[in-house]
Amino acid sequence: MREIVIDTETTGLDPATGHRIVEVGCVELDNHVRTDRVFQTYLNPEREIPPEAFAIHGLSKEFLIDHPRFEEVVDPFLDFLGDSTIIAHNAEFDIGFINSELENISYPTLTAIEVIDTVRLARQKFPGMPASLDALCRRFGIDTSSREKHGALLDAELLADVYLELLGGRQPALELTKAHPTHGINQVVKSPRPHTASASELAAHAAFMSDFDDPFWQR
Repeated sequence: MREIVIDTETTGLDPATGHRIVEVGCVELDNHVRTDRVFQTYLNPEREIPPEAFAIHGLSKEFLIDHPRFEEVVDPFLDFLGDSTIIAHNAEFDIGFINSELENISYPTLTAIEVIDTVRLARQKFPGMPASLDALCRRFGIDTSSREKHGALLDAELLADVYLELLGGRQPALELTKAHPTHGINQVVKSPRPHTASASELAAHAAFMSDFDDPFWQR
């Protein structure tokens, strides 16, 4: 089962008022395990970056002007998504912006792809508790020390860890399992249990059986 954890950084809160995506980051999960495949790109939004947005992600117009426009990366982006389930935190925001960008270039929107919103998952699992990405990272002990500013790929990586924790967390390795010294594979190594009765156990059994008068199993 392939899933894509996705995050976006934008110029504002509402694409209907002309705000655009400035960064998109994606992390691939295969059967709830992170792979080494990611997709990340900065985007030239062809507009000014409001101070309040710059304060969040630190991406300026001067930095972004030399990066591609959305239509220049849309095909590799959609190829990376494929038909996989999308995982997003406050998914309505990210999917809304992506669909707006797709509509701007007359591409089909992501209406047929399954989307899982981790905010809803968190509120179902921890009702009444904070459900922000930062709060969930603190709850699960996920290290955010490298996160000075919001970044789409970094946030997608953190969200992937949060999502797996919301599903129950990684299964701890069995203590009895260790690598085989010659084959390099995991095997369960246990000391064999003795199956032969000791002399004292045999004597006790014989004494017990002597109390039976002509038992049928000895006929």
